[in-house]
Amino acid sequence: MRFNKRSGIIVAVQGTQVVKAALAFVFFLIGIFSISGAMTSLKPEYRITSDSVNQAANNLNGQLLFSLMGWENHQFLQALPDEYETPKLTNIMFKLTTNINLDDPRSLLGRELPGFSLFDGKILVAGEGTNYTNMPMESAPPVDVLKAEQEAALQNTEGLDTGNPEDTEAPPLSTGDRKAVYVYFTHTRESYLPYLKGVTDPNKAYHSQVNVTKIGDQLKSSLEQRGIGTTVDKTDVMATNLNKKGLGFGKAYQESRPVVEAAMAGDRNLQYFIDIHRDGYRKDKTTIQINGKPYAKLAFVIGGENANYEKNLALARELHNLLDKKYGKGLSRGVIEKKGASTNGKFNQDLSGNALLIEFGGVDNTFEELNRSADALADVFSEFYWQAEKVDAPAQESSDNQ
Repeated sequence: MRFNKRSGIIVAVQGTQVVKAALAFVFFLIGIFSISGAMTSLKPEYRITSDSVNQAANNLNGQLLFSLMGWENHQFLQALPDEYETPKLTNIMFKLTTNINLDDPRSLLGRELPGFSLFDGKILVAGEGTNYTNMPMESAPPVDVLKAEQEAALQNTEGLDTGNPEDTEAPPLSTGDRKAVYVYFTHTRESYLPYLKGVTDPNKAYHSQVNVTKIGDQLKSSLEQRGIGTTVDKTDVMATNLNKKGLGFGKAYQESRPVVEAAMAGDRNLQYFIDIHRDGYRKDKTTIQINGKPYAKLAFVIGGENANYEKNLALARELHNLLDKKYGKGLSRGVIEKKGASTNGKFNQDLSGNALLIEFGGVDNTFEELNRSADALADVFSEFYWQAEKVDAPAQESSDNQ
């Protein structure tokens, strides 16, 4: 304490306040250095990058953003639809701090119930009959099946390798020698029960010879009949990569990624990248009758944690709409987003804005049904492709003339 006689003012300084201020400053410095050290020591995939910022931004849709801005400027609220309900601040804060959405019980149950996280996806575009109980589902095969220690004998394989008959007429439009589409298979050995003798367990529908790669053959043939050069890469990711390295099923995308990257580096003409899979559902959920003939249903899966999310979604949405228009509602089950701890979240789609993951049918479908769906996909894809080429051509010519 100090007394100033001239002014008559008493200035008192508490020793404890000085100590508190000093300690606060010290802890502040420690906190800054700790946070900086933690950020710089993180592995590259966990650091703040444009990709991670994109993932965070995906959690904010336009309506929520307008709603938040409307708290300060009510003019923004006029852009919201009449039926839109402003989310409660408590719900938003609770979701940000706990990652649990009070409006979606799956966000809590998925952590508590074994296997429930398989349904923790989001329907972006719902096909007819698609809901949260029948979204695309894949389960890891048993270890002995994954390692191919036991492989089922084949049946009903007559005529599987005949392919499409040669089309004698040249297509009106063609990419010539240029390959525009690249087809590959992350889960190479996903197969179908009608061809596996004595196998009835959907989790064991895997085979080294008769599997989803045959759909690639059909799709290639159908696309090339429509003038679109296509490459099919049958690299056996499950055998060559997973088994030899002793990796689990969950590492499949990690191992198929270099395959796609090598293809992109080796052929700059490749524009579209299609990863073909098989769903785990039974036939009643994966088959539809069109004009009296059975087709295997298709489902488009988008990784919710990739920087090309919007572009990939736009492509899948366009193909879904074309399938609905030309083949009736139901052939496409819709567009599903998958992300989070229980799945990959990227599916190699961050490598290209024209990347697709397509589920062809389920464990009970036959190649007769699958091939019809491959032809239907090739039909709508070629319509989309050539229309896109017409749109791009004038822009390219204008650029060349400058």
